[in-house]
Amino acid sequence: MTSPTPPAEPTYADRTFRSPAGIVGGVLLLLLICWIGGDAVFRGHGRVPWLALAGLLTAVPLVVAFTLRPVVLANEQRIKIRNPFRTITMPWTAVADLRAGYSSELFTEDGTKYQLWAVPVSLRQRKKAARQQSRQAVGDPHGRTSVHADVRDDMSRMATADRTMADLRELVERAKTKAGAGSGKSSDSSASSVPSASSAASASSVSVRWAYEVIAPAVVGAVLLVVLFATG
Repeated sequence: MTSPTPPAEPTYADRTFRSPAGIVGGVLLLLLICWIGGDAVFRGHGRVPWLALAGLLTAVPLVVAFTLRPVVLANEQRIKIRNPFRTITMPWTAVADLRAGYSSELFTEDGTKYQLWAVPVSLRQRKKAARQQSRQAVGDPHGRTSVHADVRDDMSRMATADRTMADLRELVERAKTKAGAGSGKSSDSSASSVPSASSAASASSVSVRWAYEVIAPAVVGAVLLVVLFATG
């Protein structure tokens, strides 16, 4: 009689973190660029349409890269950081720390730092949240208005970036706790020592992919602009 197969752990959709202000600003900027560039392409004379096309080929990918592209995708196993020109994927076990000072940053176990473009830090919003928190604090001589103010006591009063980083830290702690429990069970059996070491090595791997779909057209457009201006 075979033993029943244990049910697999449920998989959950990625949690998405991105900047709504960046998206709105990017869409408006794209509309403005396309309006001006399209008008120059269809109504311009001589070299103007070609200059407009080269300018559009340069500007549109860069605007998309810095406004619409950045996003952080996180689930129970790993985090995926999509920055303007790179996409970084790593398991939570490779994450050493997450900090939000003047920008949001992730540090790996080997000391490498990656910036989270999708989680911008608003010092004004943070100071406002810190002031609201300080009103309920007793005997706080500093007012807690530092850019590194810790307002984790009340999630509803935290700045958006700090709230996002707190959520990510919770995922890190949960994943490392689960990994520690799993390694503790595997260490009880000498036969599983080799698979455990290999799984630990794979867990610490970090994948970095360059966004050539953004870099290539922007470089081509910039080269065309240089050529057109040089031959003009």
